[in-house]
Amino acid sequence: MSTLLSNLSRGKLVRVGAGIMIGAWILVASVTMLPDPPHPDDPVAFDAGHLEAAAFIDDSRQATRPDAATESGPQTATLFGLDTEPVAGEVAAKWRAVEADIDHEQQVLARCRAQEACPVAAQNLLDIVAEGADRSGLARVGLINRAVDLAITPTSDEAQWGVADHWSSPFETLQTRRGDCEDYAIVKYVALLQAGLSRDDVKIVILRNLRPNEDHAAVAARVDGQWLILDNRHLALVRDMELVGSIPKFALNEDGAQRFVPSNRIGPGPSAGRSSPARFIKPV
Repeated sequence: MSTLLSNLSRGKLVRVGAGIMIGAWILVASVTMLPDPPHPDDPVAFDAGHLEAAAFIDDSRQATRPDAATESGPQTATLFGLDTEPVAGEVAAKWRAVEADIDHEQQVLARCRAQEACPVAAQNLLDIVAEGADRSGLARVGLINRAVDLAITPTSDEAQWGVADHWSSPFETLQTRRGDCEDYAIVKYVALLQAGLSRDDVKIVILRNLRPNEDHAAVAARVDGQWLILDNRHLALVRDMELVGSIPKFALNEDGAQRFVPSNRIGPGPSAGRSSPARFIKPV
């Protein structure tokens, strides 16, 4: 009997050991099949394929945090890690002229919302705003960015207007449905403000691209305390500090035109460095 009990005990131990090994193998296999977690420095991808997933994640937070337009939490991040100072000159003059057009067009939008006569271009802008107006955070910004990119065909000012440089108002761009980089940026800027983003969280930025060597316009939008760059050349939303190959030159918003200058704060700045202002040579 003792021999039998000894044999039975050894058999149980063998079976228990085998079970443990099988269970461990299953656990390891399950872990290795999980996707890698996102790295905090990865670009913020927002394209049509990920649209519904991004919207779902954003909506799940809506009940637990206030809307971005009224959020009063810390917004200390400076765009590109740089300070700004007011600037005069060609860029400032062009922006003042566009701002006057924007102020007039906002009155037209108000009449449209009051069910009065509404021009086609104004309705086109309201349709773009509606794409993201009932969302918040990344979903709102991504939807409007995508809607503007799809609404406009890239066209140079030379081809469309016969001049080297022409800054269109949103209505003018949406009437022809053609424009170059700053025309995309101006429509996005106004649409994001109309959709409820705070005036402090949206800027048009003028960048100096290094390859090719030309100036370029895009929009910077702050989402959850982080600045994202909305560029008509691609749908991905890139974090400002991850932007490579471009030098920040100017920021435009309701405060006018400002020039980027080195910050006195401790921290990394754009890797491309700075350059002196140059004549505005625009890509489409």
